[in-house]
Amino acid sequence: MREVVGFAKVCPVRIIVADCSAEYSGRLNASLPLAKRVLLIKADCSVLIFSELGSYKPLNWMAAPCSIREFEPDDADADIDTPPAQKVLRVCSDKSDDILEVTVQHVYSDSSYDLGTDPGLIKDGVEDHLQRYLAQQIERIGAGAKLVRREYPTPIGPVDIMATDAEGTHVAIEIKRHGGIDGVEQLTRYCTLLNRDPLIAPVRGIFAAQTITAQARVLAGDRGFECLILDYEDMKGSDDTRLRLF
Repeated sequence: MREVVGFAKVCPVRIIVADCSAEYSGRLNASLPLAKRVLLIKADCSVLIFSELGSYKPLNWMAAPCSIREFEPDDADADIDTPPAQKVLRVCSDKSDDILEVTVQHVYSDSSYDLGTDPGLIKDGVEDHLQRYLAQQIERIGAGAKLVRREYPTPIGPVDIMATDAEGTHVAIEIKRHGGIDGVEQLTRYCTLLNRDPLIAPVRGIFAAQTITAQARVLAGDRGFECLILDYEDMKGSDDTRLRLF
């Protein structure tokens, strides 16, 4: 096979739609028979092979760090039982002996795109947002409640929110998107420590989340904690200061 010089210097994203087969060797061996597929070659040289089905997950792939070499097969390499290959992509892992070799029989499309710098995923409704909205709307834990501070420091980590209720009792609030027993255990550790401080004791706990599992509710009740369901869309709407007709 004749190597295509310069292919290893991949810069833009390359998308190839082709009839291809693939062989993966190394820590595991796997093969893909000849079929029409999509090859996604990223700027970091990682290669992913997709079919029409299977949602987002590729059929096979080689993750970075790796290197790519492209070959044009000679006529002598051809197998009389299969159509002649147009090219072979050999992707080698930099950290192991793993090799992904893709044999391309027919190319329908081969395009490259420079996607530029990606700003990254911006998530809405994460724990920090829930914490900020609840701090601004602290009366959701009860009428007369007042915010002490967010990220209240302790020797074992910060409590999401420290507040006081209408009676002046300190309230430690642990916030999760999806509340499980691990979150209740975390709140237990905070309250146990805080109740040793005579300046703020007694401290009661509130476990707040968008959803709370049945097991977490039982454990929270056993520990003497209150459970609070947070409606993110409602909290977000209450923070919207734009003029509205209704």
